[in-house]
Amino acid sequence: MREKEIIKVSIVGIIANVFLAAFKAVIGTLTNSIAITLDAVNNLSDVLSSIITIIGTRIAGRKPDKKHPLGHGRVEYLSAGLIAIIVLYAGITSLVEAVKKIINPSEPEYTNVALIIVAVAVVVKLLLGSYVKSKGKKLNSDSLIASGEDARLDAVISASTVVAALIYIFWDVSLESYLAALISLVIIKAGYEMISETLSQIIGQRTDKAVIENLKATVMEFEDVFGVYDVVLHNYGPDTLIGSLHIEVLDTYTAGELDELERKIMKAAYDKNHVILAGISVYARNSKDDRAKMDFEKVRHLVMSHEYVLQMHGFYINYEEKIMNFDIILDFDSPDRNEEYLHILSDVNEAFPDFAIGITLDLDVSD
Repeated sequence: MREKEIIKVSIVGIIANVFLAAFKAVIGTLTNSIAITLDAVNNLSDVLSSIITIIGTRIAGRKPDKKHPLGHGRVEYLSAGLIAIIVLYAGITSLVEAVKKIINPSEPEYTNVALIIVAVAVVVKLLLGSYVKSKGKKLNSDSLIASGEDARLDAVISASTVVAALIYIFWDVSLESYLAALISLVIIKAGYEMISETLSQIIGQRTDKAVIENLKATVMEFEDVFGVYDVVLHNYGPDTLIGSLHIEVLDTYTAGELDELERKIMKAAYDKNHVILAGISVYARNSKDDRAKMDFEKVRHLVMSHEYVLQMHGFYINYEEKIMNFDIILDFDSPDRNEEYLHILSDVNEAFPDFAIGITLDLDVSD
């Protein structure tokens, strides 16, 4: 359903951009306007972007196979990257042509009909851009979002062309070439930002805070779960999140009870959040010794007094074996995370000299 909807939106974009490109190419040639001609070329690049979106969506929608057991969803990010490269290339080539026209200028010849058509194109592009971008957000499609943003940018470009034409008509001042150069710089900036965002997703960026919060809320609905930590989600496409997390439960839980609880959590995570939990690890909470709560607060005070500590969790103390374990998360802004870790370990060892202290340094991978 999602694949069909993305293709349908892309086809609407192709049809609209083909008509706009044809109109603008004719008008640009008749009026000797480089800005309008470049605008027509930009519409053709939008057609190519829509075609890439369709192809990428079809490939991404293929079923998992032995070579790609987690599906082909990441192809959509490559599609968005290609679209960004097209936008960047269009901006660079447009800038080159604009500079040539600045060096060797020619006078434009505007007509009322040409201006009306361009004005209509502005409205069409605004509506098309808003439609495609809103659909992209609804369908979680980066390619559609990129295409929609590009269309809205085209509307601004076309509107600027109309303004330059009016200035020429009323004041006989030609800003055509300079406007084309400015338009090109705007396109280049947009292309660069789109490439940066796509590369960030391919490299593996931080999972959206709302996704993490919603998943944690789902898991915390189980009354036997006292905390959710270390959520790690890997993105295998806009609609495929696979990962793991830790839950904190009482140390009286049996293996059978844990198995039942984990299966329920996995099902709820998928049904409510569309997240596949490949693994759920367990932190035990002390329930057999009243001293544990006081010692936890003491350790927590020591640990959280350090500037770059974001969180402490997974605390468990074994009084018979004299063993204490817990995890900490340090901010990436810490000048030296290893030195900070050793400092914390030293403080806790000093406060509990009779215990073997085990501190796990977790990465700040999610909120």
